[in-house]
Amino acid sequence: MDEIEVTSKDTDWVMFATTVATLLLVCIPIVGFQEQSARVITAAYDFITQQFGILYIWYGVAALVFLVWLALGRYGGIKLGDKDSQPDFTLFSWVGMLFCAGVGAGLMYWSVIEWAYYIDAPPYGLEARSSAAFEWAASYGLFHWGITGWAFFCLPTIAIAYPYYIRKIPHLRLSTACVSFLPNGVNSKRGRAIDFLYMLNLIGGTGTSLGLSSPMIAASFSELSGLEYNFTLEVLVVVFCIAIFSASAYLGLTKGIKKLTDLNMLLALTLLFFVLAVGPTLFILKMGTNGIGIVLQNFIRMNTWTDPVESSGFVENWTIFYWAWWVAYGPFVGIFVTRISKGRTIKQVIGGMLIFGSLGAALFFIVFGNYALHLELNNILNVSALMKDIGEAATITQVFLTLPFGSLAVAAFMVVSVIFVATTYDSASYTLASVSSKHLGVGETPARWNRVFWAFALGVLPVSLMFVDGGLKVILSTTIVVSLPLLFVGLLMALSLLRMLKEDYGDPQR
Repeated sequence: MDEIEVTSKDTDWVMFATTVATLLLVCIPIVGFQEQSARVITAAYDFITQQFGILYIWYGVAALVFLVWLALGRYGGIKLGDKDSQPDFTLFSWVGMLFCAGVGAGLMYWSVIEWAYYIDAPPYGLEARSSAAFEWAASYGLFHWGITGWAFFCLPTIAIAYPYYIRKIPHLRLSTACVSFLPNGVNSKRGRAIDFLYMLNLIGGTGTSLGLSSPMIAASFSELSGLEYNFTLEVLVVVFCIAIFSASAYLGLTKGIKKLTDLNMLLALTLLFFVLAVGPTLFILKMGTNGIGIVLQNFIRMNTWTDPVESSGFVENWTIFYWAWWVAYGPFVGIFVTRISKGRTIKQVIGGMLIFGSLGAALFFIVFGNYALHLELNNILNVSALMKDIGEAATITQVFLTLPFGSLAVAAFMVVSVIFVATTYDSASYTLASVSSKHLGVGETPARWNRVFWAFALGVLPVSLMFVDGGLKVILSTTIVVSLPLLFVGLLMALSLLRMLKEDYGDPQR
């Protein structure tokens, strides 16, 4: 696939400068007023989850229902591109890129230890550390990273891809998805406001992912090298990751992101099958099967549970957090998947994202998560206690050290994590550069300097958050705070897409 690079004169300098200035205005107070920043961020988190959490629940249900209706109806066969256009990428590369861009960095962290948070504070009023608590703990990760989550990614993808490929709107931005409600186009004040909101959400969302991943990678490197695990090492890891995805951003979509994702998918699958083969294979398979069954049997309940009586905080701390994270990342993934989905039908994109995305995430939770759970249940490694004593990142390293050839497993896990971080941020820098470009038609790619700049800029917020006391909750809270306005943008996207489809192809009820 040939890529046509736009020039510096095509840069939207107003959007570019405004976003950079806002990023600095956010990060400087975080570093300068650490305690106050922690209090403000966590207070905003608590307020939004308590008062507006129900909106995230209903948004997830509505997005999934709308996408299923779209895929199975008369609009599902519409090809994104000209009638004779063919996909630019093979199915393997396409799935790898959407997977690495969307969930790779965070998935490596949560798939190993998410269950450990649930066994002592399980949902539905279950007794802590009971058999039911362990079974649900092994299942909820499959739900949080399942088709409802991927629906948050898929909705903006289709909403952006349709006007971009069918109506030939030469702007790869979030505002492109709302074009039916923008009489003066995407460069109007309304369009710029929507795109600015997107850029803030992406910077906040990626701050969360790198804020979780860098300590995990640093802990693995510390174990292998013998260097002390400290804040300095974490910062060096961030700098190293930035260098990698900056180089990939420089190379471009085909030579950079595609090759990295192809390599990483093969490495990740090799590591997964290694853990499955040398670990408690039967337990992993039985627990995985059981978890899939629990999710399928309780899917509607899990999607609509708000815990109104006990108000245990489980929904707010986990499901709403996850939905907010998916919402914050959704436009970024939507822009990127739009760029790589030329020649595929609406049905193929929806089915690919919901099915392949969910199955890929489930594979990590079933293998890595249930292996760690086996260590806990059989008193081989007290994972939950270690998380409190030495922290989550270092605990993940200890889990992989229990494997045969443990140091080699840790090294493989670290490499896969680094590349996942690199591909996620590489994709993010690509979309930020796209939004800050005046025009970006089919086959065109943002200016190289623009992509590289955002690759470096994306590391500013995560490094800033590392200075703040409050640990994991402060990092996670950032996502919630920046994602709320995108719920209303999501409604506009769906209505705009529906209006365009009816105008171009008629009412499906006729």
